[in-house]
Amino acid sequence: MNNFATAYFFDIQDFEHKNLFENCQYVWESLNQLTDYLKQPLGKIEGTISPDAYLINPDLISIGSGTVVEAGAYIKGPCIIGKNCEIRHGAYIRGGVVTGDHCVIGHDTEIKNTILLNHVAAAHFAYLGDSILGNNVNLGAGVKCANLKLNHQNIILRTDSGRWPTGKRKLGLIAGDRCQIGCNAVSNPGTLMGPDTFCYPGLNFGGFYPAHSVLSPSCKVVVRTKSQP
Repeated sequence: MNNFATAYFFDIQDFEHKNLFENCQYVWESLNQLTDYLKQPLGKIEGTISPDAYLINPDLISIGSGTVVEAGAYIKGPCIIGKNCEIRHGAYIRGGVVTGDHCVIGHDTEIKNTILLNHVAAAHFAYLGDSILGNNVNLGAGVKCANLKLNHQNIILRTDSGRWPTGKRKLGLIAGDRCQIGCNAVSNPGTLMGPDTFCYPGLNFGGFYPAHSVLSPSCKVVVRTKSQP
């Protein structure tokens, strides 16, 4: 299997916006499709929206039923928020965002140009730019996903099998289904985590990590078997 293909990272069967991944050889190419995807008719706002929330360009925002948008949340279109989500006080959604259902974007979390699948939680003080998080991914408090190199050059993935130019100047974190990232961890631009990968709190990490990896403070990567807890 192509380890950079969508199917390696995510099960998109139940994701309403699976068309974002059509015709993508590499998973990060789905981010290139956000602009055109968000040109579809929007403006359907359901759920419970606080009168003290800020909806900028509401005709370019769609919010699903059962979603709660708390006072002080700032949402700028174009974006699509799924059903039964929580957009908490102080959340900052800058546009170019598509979420699945049952997602949490929490206090002081900033997010832009990003795809969240279902049951994603970025509940406390997170930054997500140009990123994709799979089903049931959880970010601990204070997780930052850097998306721009200090020299502003295009991001090239370096793996044991060689160099993989992404063609993207901005690329944050791609985290496969069920990844867990501990509090105050920072991912470098162009970080890819295979499904079921765990990252300990407080780490600075980057590169490509295969499925079932454990990123520990020793910086040693351990790949668990599926039978291990």
